Amino acid sequence: MNIRPLTKNDINKCAELYIKSYNQPPWNYNFTLEKAIKYLTEYVDSQRFVGFVLCEEDNIAGAVLGHSKTWWTNDLLFVDEVFISPERQRLGYGKFLLDHTENFAREKGYEVITLMTNKYMPAMKFYNGIDYLQAEHFVFLFKPI
Repeated sequence: MNIRPLTKNDINKCAELYIKSYNQPPWNYNFTLEKAIKYLTEYVDSQRFVGFVLCEEDNIAGAVLGHSKTWWTNDLLFVDEVFISPERQRLGYGKFLLDHTENFAREKGYEVITLMTNKYMPAMKFYNGIDYLQAEHFVFLFKPI
């Protein structure tokens, strides 16, 4: 198992894995391959993209996609997406991938890593278990239209 930077050449395989991970319970997304490719490509094309894939031989077993942002003190790393193959979940792959991401952020001098998740989904327990804190002073708001 190794981790390397995510490149545009990984998009199709990552999109397939994204669908496999999220088009099932409890998330029940309904991504098509075309939409998933477009969705992930938008991240990779961003100016300050940061992303890694976790590989087993030639197979991608997980990925993290994010971007760095300027902040008034030091830059921060915003994690936009994390996904692990359903067959590899609960085996430490996600922690391994995020540990790598944290080490990268530390080496680059980032001040903090931020991410969003649904507090009612299993991911919340996972993130709390690896020392991510729920920020009580921030609120994520949305308005359906």
